[in-house]
Amino acid sequence: MSTAQDIISYLEELRRRIFICVGAWLVASIPCGIWWKQIVDFLLLYPLRLTSPAPQIIYTGPTDVVVLSLHIAMFGGLIVASPVILHQVWSFVSSALYKREKIISFAALVASIVMFVAGASTCYFIAPYILEFFVKYSGGRMTAMFRADQYLAFMMQLTLAFGLVFEMPVVSFVLAGTGILSPSFLLRKIRYAIVVIFIVAAVITPPDVLSQCAMAVPLIALYGISILVAWLAYPRSNNDQRR
Repeated sequence: MSTAQDIISYLEELRRRIFICVGAWLVASIPCGIWWKQIVDFLLLYPLRLTSPAPQIIYTGPTDVVVLSLHIAMFGGLIVASPVILHQVWSFVSSALYKREKIISFAALVASIVMFVAGASTCYFIAPYILEFFVKYSGGRMTAMFRADQYLAFMMQLTLAFGLVFEMPVVSFVLAGTGILSPSFLLRKIRYAIVVIFIVAAVITPPDVLSQCAMAVPLIALYGISILVAWLAYPRSNNDQRR
């Protein structure tokens, strides 16, 4: 009987937190929808102003701009409400964790937000060089005109990619804190990691050495930070046993 009551209580708590997350998302979407033009100017059009030649943003359907504003409102609302959503997720999960696991999960939550913002900010400053590569790829034989919805999707995917790449130290912290990943393993594989990093940088950046190094150097620094974070988070008892 108590097990059934626990399950019902568990589901009610889950439903309550889902309602809070959805409510926070909808409330945060309202101001983003009101000021969607300013968001377009700052986040989408500004990188194009640094691109030479600057491509034009067009729309081909009567309702495309309305749909675009709704997408910006919902996506912006999700970003604004993400601290509330993440807090609800952590509060729900932490009730089943031990003290050490709570400390690790809370630190990882805060660090993941900070690192994702850092990755998104880096993308914001690198995006003009990526766009300039695609614009100049035709060699001036064609005029660059981006559809608004496709350009928004491209920028969202690029921002998400940079944000996830910058989560590398956070992943190392969690895995090392639980004893799955050791700092000695990361240190032994550093040569392979550098090769992989330069390959990734060559794929996602324009084909020139300067852009490749501009992307690879921060990634190598993140890998070094991951080793340090893993050393700090790895259980000391396991370190002693390794020795």
